[in-house]
Amino acid sequence: MMNTATVPQHPAPVATTGASGPLSQHLRAMAYQNAWANHRLIKACRALRPDEFAALRVGFFPSIQATLNHNLTVDWFYIDALEREQRGEPPHPDIASFFRPACPFETCAGLAEAQAAADRRLIAYTETQGDGGLGALVTIARPQFVQRDSRYRLLAHLFQHQIHHRGQVHTMLAGSSVAPPQLDEFFCAGEAGLRAAEFAELGWTEDLVWG
Repeated sequence: MMNTATVPQHPAPVATTGASGPLSQHLRAMAYQNAWANHRLIKACRALRPDEFAALRVGFFPSIQATLNHNLTVDWFYIDALEREQRGEPPHPDIASFFRPACPFETCAGLAEAQAAADRRLIAYTETQGDGGLGALVTIARPQFVQRDSRYRLLAHLFQHQIHHRGQVHTMLAGSSVAPPQLDEFFCAGEAGLRAAEFAELGWTEDLVWG
């Protein structure tokens, strides 16, 4: 049975590492973009009937439900690794636990809350970063090998992973009763009005995101 008891707990982020610069500011903006896109997409998905949310569809994962759950559990996995390294803690001893069960949320409402929490963690993490610390190595104890990648590479990978699977959900929505929302109204200053409603819902301002 799916449940919400698997939502990870986590300590507060640690202090900033090095002076902020163009790269760390860009990654911070990407974290906000990631949260905004998830908010807009999942808000649309919440309008689906439960049977539509779970219905089999063409995609890497066979439903909107499974795809959104996958994005969330992968977020938990990588954000945990990033936070552990920054706190000076050893890697997680059982990374498979983030994927048990594979779909921890049966409903979109429950998933929406958990994804928003993960997005806030990712924003908080990027807000502690400075350009000088992005090369620090993060260790992940995988079952067959030990992975070591820089903070920068893992963040870039995580953003790309989210974009990849959001695109699949976007396509799946096109075959449902809910129209897929636009997800490209973020970086251009002249499009601020097109994201204003979600910014208000998230409690953000343009100055907060862009400085």
